[in-house]
Amino acid sequence: MAEITKADPAPDYPPEEGCYLRGNDYSPVAVLVILKWIREETPPEIEALVRVGVESGAALSGTLQTENVGLEKVICNVVANPNIRYLVVCGPESPGHRVGETILALMANGVDQRKRIVGTSAQTPYLFNIPVESIERFRRQVTVIDLIHEGRPEVIQEAVQACYQEEPTPFRGQLLHDIGAWPDPPISGRITWRVTDPTREPKSEEERAGQERIRALIDRARKAAEARHGGPPDPSGHEAGSPGQGEALNRRSRVQHPGQRVDRDRGPPGA
Repeated sequence: MAEITKADPAPDYPPEEGCYLRGNDYSPVAVLVILKWIREETPPEIEALVRVGVESGAALSGTLQTENVGLEKVICNVVANPNIRYLVVCGPESPGHRVGETILALMANGVDQRKRIVGTSAQTPYLFNIPVESIERFRRQVTVIDLIHEGRPEVIQEAVQACYQEEPTPFRGQLLHDIGAWPDPPISGRITWRVTDPTREPKSEEERAGQERIRALIDRARKAAEARHGGPPDPSGHEAGSPGQGEALNRRSRVQHPGQRVDRDRGPPGA
């Protein structure tokens, strides 16, 4: 029997924070429980699945709520540990975010030039904040065990335990065993947060080009205004050289109405 190779994770492993538990760093499997509820309303049975994952021997076990920034964090943590070769995806699918569907699509199809995951109906399946190198490493390093819509603790436990057997072990049509660490060094890095709200990013090259044209027009108008008035616009909102609000009030204070005494410091009543 060939020796099962192991490797040290990156020094900052796991680089990204999140709602997960850390187990044995040299385990070949991580567990991802889909979360379709808001974080504060996580059901006890979902939290129990997370605990089952790590207690069964997973390197990491946690929840995933979104198909963009959340998935980026998962990818960063997995590629920082070459020992993780399987990803068990379980729990009820999330409507809209389609987290489970998105992970399967990523593994099958990758991303396009705009870093959109190909082949998913999720709302915003974009991985803007991590390099393509990390995305492709994730796709090569791990095999997904599809347990979407499965929430029985004993099934999750069986899947995890099959992954770290020395001999190939059948599980739902797959032969699973510990195949050893990915041969390349870990990739250490965190998400850039360059894009914090993927829903506001342009979804096509035409839309992006339109936004860039608008920004260019605004920039030209600003520079033309500065050139006309000899400097940037007055923060008060008045054009350079025009009387500001304080000056206009002072000018009104010099207008005396018949029979009315004017206090030159305060101006007439009602000014």
